[in-house]
Amino acid sequence: MHGIAATPYPADRTFSAWRCYVLEAKHEFLRLLRTPMFCIPTLVFPAMFYLLFGVMLNRGNAAGALTPAVYFLASYGVFGVMAPGLFGFGVSVALDRDQGWLTLRRALPLPPGAYLVAKLAMAMLFAALVFVLLATIAVTVAGVRLPAPTWALLFVVEVCGVLPFCAIGLFVGSVVGGQAAPALINLIYLPMSFLSGLWIPLLVLPAILRDAAPLWPAYHLGQLAYAAVGQPAVGSVVVHVAALAAVTLFFLALARRRLARAA
Repeated sequence: MHGIAATPYPADRTFSAWRCYVLEAKHEFLRLLRTPMFCIPTLVFPAMFYLLFGVMLNRGNAAGALTPAVYFLASYGVFGVMAPGLFGFGVSVALDRDQGWLTLRRALPLPPGAYLVAKLAMAMLFAALVFVLLATIAVTVAGVRLPAPTWALLFVVEVCGVLPFCAIGLFVGSVVGGQAAPALINLIYLPMSFLSGLWIPLLVLPAILRDAAPLWPAYHLGQLAYAAVGQPAVGSVVVHVAALAAVTLFFLALARRRLARAA
């Protein structure tokens, strides 16, 4: 009809979908960055432990690939990147379920995977921040000097290593409520870190605990991090990668089944 303008139709719907993913990830990151109970422990605790153990124990040692500063850079890096996956997924998903946010999102015109992709991007961004913070302390305070490829490999291992803990956190968040989630995540996070040898070397622990260490995904990620900085890993790198992939797929399947049931 003359005089009536046609309603414009988006020419590139793919661009619109990607914009939704980007904005969703940005808002999720800012949401948790502005949540002191999440961002302060996530960023401060690994740095504090590294200063207390990695830096203090490194005094009197020459810079090199096997000093305490480098060893604990790898182990406390793994300890640090676990938190965004476990707490960023576990607690926030549980709270969103309690508040009915997941039900509301089904009625919104958003890509179906935007919610999980945003949380995954958030976890990886926080993992990258943890790595940068620890690396800065290692270089400026502990005098760590590593080749650029070693830094790059350690970065990839630790940032990508957040994936299995995102899957575990997603499953916990799909099972328990928002009030119980922080306590349950801590019951998983802290014992797993200790029993995987991230706080103290496994050689110090009793034999029964050393033998059980491969049951924990943090152990496998820790071995990959040690291998990245030149510390010989216990076992095959392929086995460690396969174990982490299996944990990720297993808990994703459990969480998907649980969330589909709750729908």
